Amino acid sequence: MSKSVGIIGARGHTGAELIRLIAGHPGLELAFVSSRELEGRRVADSVAGFDGELCYANLDAEAAAQQAADAVVLALPNGKAAPYVAAIDAAAPQRVIVDLSADYRFDRSWYYGLPELTRANYQGQRRISNPGCYATAMQLAIAPLKELLAGPPSCFGVSGYSGAGTTPSDKNDVDKLRDNLMPYSLTGHVHEREVSEQLGFPVEFMPHVAPHFRGITLTANLWLQQARTRDAIRARYAEHYAGEPLLRLLDDAPWVSRIAGRHHCEIGAFALAPGGKRVVVVATLDNLLKGAATQALQNLNIVLGFAEFDGIPVLADGAQA
Repeated sequence: MSKSVGIIGARGHTGAELIRLIAGHPGLELAFVSSRELEGRRVADSVAGFDGELCYANLDAEAAAQQAADAVVLALPNGKAAPYVAAIDAAAPQRVIVDLSADYRFDRSWYYGLPELTRANYQGQRRISNPGCYATAMQLAIAPLKELLAGPPSCFGVSGYSGAGTTPSDKNDVDKLRDNLMPYSLTGHVHEREVSEQLGFPVEFMPHVAPHFRGITLTANLWLQQARTRDAIRARYAEHYAGEPLLRLLDDAPWVSRIAGRHHCEIGAFALAPGGKRVVVVATLDNLLKGAATQALQNLNIVLGFAEFDGIPVLADGAQA
């Protein structure tokens, strides 16, 4: 069984990662890649690991909807997906759409695809909203303790500057980031609202950008209703994520330098304050992979009928090949 995938907005970092993953997938092939800036260039000249003569095309919504593909991934900035969704709805309503932006994460008619937490909710939907990178780390860090919490989790996040995309801004300006930690959107960040919506209670989130290129560190401060031991807390995470190849639990706090280029999420520390009611958990993931492209491939696999982890280089113990 072979399925074809088109990518719209393929110039960015996530688009390149997704192209590489699809190129290595045993049952997927690229039908087209759309980029206004790279129109006419060979994909192989821009993306290491991709072979062939496929070239970037500049496709508007109507043209993209007319392309032959089993699935389309929208790798566009926030606020840009709607014309493409409308055109595909009209021309090919059965075609799968995976949207990497925040545009449909609050739309209950779309499946919210964080498989480790939501795969049981998948019921054949053809419209898939891919979670945000910070939102993935936050939810994976908090979810096992969801029923035990006494108040809103407080999350301190630090991302590499690839998370700011390729459009020039202070948040991806390497000169301004050098020897610096840049706070932004300290209240009301879209991922704060996204996680609060998905978990069903308020979550406080304070994001920052650091000088490294890729990878997220998410530190969650969690207050519990009743005192627990560290062993009991860690055991709860182990039970919650048993059998998940893209989740690894560590005794120590994970380091972002060890997650870059890897497809899994690491969760660790489980630091318990005196009294046993406050625990601090640290999660790391690569914002371009498990925070975006790898998760998109999980969702494509689920909806297109492949095994969920096809094309994702993982070993049985969760380590990367």
